[in-house]
Order: sequence, then C-alpha cells, then structure tokens
Amino acid sequence: MSSTKSILKTLQSPIPPGQLSVIEKSKQLAAWLAVDQHLKPEHRVIGIGSGSTVPYVVERIVSQGAEANKDRVFIPTGFQSKELIVTSGLMLGDVDQYPVIDVTIDGADEVDIELNCIKGGGACHLREKVIAEAANTFVLVADYRKNVKYLGTNFKAGVPIEVVPFAYAKVLQNLHHVLGSPKATLRMAKAKAGPVVSDNGNFIIDAPFDQEVMMKPYTIMAQIKMLTGVVEVGLFCHMARAAYFGNEDGSVTVKWNDGRIEQVRK
Repeated sequence: MSSTKSILKTLQSPIPPGQLSVIEKSKQLAAWLAVDQHLKPEHRVIGIGSGSTVPYVVERIVSQGAEANKDRVFIPTGFQSKELIVTSGLMLGDVDQYPVIDVTIDGADEVDIELNCIKGGGACHLREKVIAEAANTFVLVADYRKNVKYLGTNFKAGVPIEVVPFAYAKVLQNLHHVLGSPKATLRMAKAKAGPVVSDNGNFIIDAPFDQEVMMKPYTIMAQIKMLTGVVEVGLFCHMARAAYFGNEDGSVTVKWNDGRIEQVRK
C-alpha cells in the first residue's frame, strides 16, 4: 500500500529585515490585525490588493505557516501583488478560475466615515474593484493619514479614472465642462515620455472635485462611469466591511460598516 507525502513550499516574508519608520510600523500593525480578524482557517481563496500596506498583509499571511496556506489560492489585483504572492511562495490564482473569493484585503489612498474610499493611485483600480466585488468580505488597510471625514481631504490628486486611449480627450472635455472638474488631467509617467499606461493598456485621468461633490462619492462615481470611454472609476462605495488604520502610537483604529469604531492595542 503506497502513501503519498505532500511537500509544502518554503514561504518567505516579503518584508526586508531592518528598522521600520513610524509610518511603516503603523501600516504593519493595521495589516496584521486585519489578517488576524478576517482570514480564517476555512478561507481558501484570498484576494491580495495593491499599495504600500499590502506587503505587510502578505507578511502576516506567510507567518501563519506553510500548513495553514497549503490549500489556499491567492488572487492578485496587479503586478505588484502578483510578485508578492509568487516570491513569498504562496499559490497564485486568477479571478477567472475563482470568481468567488472568500476575503479580499487591500489598501486605499483615502477612506471616509462611511468606508467609501479612493483607490487608483497606483493605476490598478479596475482589477482592484473586480477582486473586491468578487469577495464575500472586503477589508481595507491603511495608515492614519488615510482616515478622513470626506474623500479628497488629504489625497488631492483627484479621482483616478481609467479610460480607453482613443477616448481620453473626449472624457477630459466632459469632466472639465459637464461634471465640474476643470483641473482634471491625464496622468503622465515619471520615468518615460508619455502617459501612464495601466496593466490593461489604458490611460489614467486624475479628476479633482470640490468637497461638496466628494461628500456624495457614489453620485459622482455613477456620473463618471456613464461617460463613454470610461472603463472604471477609482471610487469604491458601499463595499468595505471594515477599515483598519495604523496609528502613530501603536494602536489600530477599526471602523466597521455598521458605524462601530474600535481602538485596538497590539
């Protein structure tokens, strides 16, 4: 009678050794607590988001050990999260294989009092929104600077909008003259000539709006989405179950979608 022995992959934290700054430590605390509270042993399909907080999410998942992760599949939202999954030794999957995800943990550029958020500073918000919507539970992690009353308070770049390249000029005109964002601009690349190109081959427009508009993010999101040529809008409304904010003093503020606010000390 033959028996088979399962071989577990060696898992490796994506965080290099060294002293973390106050900001980075706050991100780490938020990510750890989010993983501890939402990633349960029965969860098998996990979405991994994008941004500067996400490596700490993967770090905490790796710390659960190879046995805990041997039957799990991790769905990335972009190149960064794909690399984190692969280099950490976790099993990579895709949303077309796993259209239902147990839990997705992602970062955010800003989160308001109702857990609406701006995402897309890294030009990944189309896939991020797909992975978020596919999840039974969507959780945000960020540092205290992203915790605001109204969107657009600290994140001044504007609402990220992914557009097909041949429509960008028309969409800009609509934003300038119809939807009230006269400073909307095409996002230009830093180290190459020309615009930023998303993983999907599209352009990104950043559209700032007045605070009065951003107090009702779902309304402006729907208006932008209706513009022909717009692929996706970096406003995530009525989606998150909870948001975790790492604070300077080592505590974590947890905001829930039912209005509860908790302070947790590690």
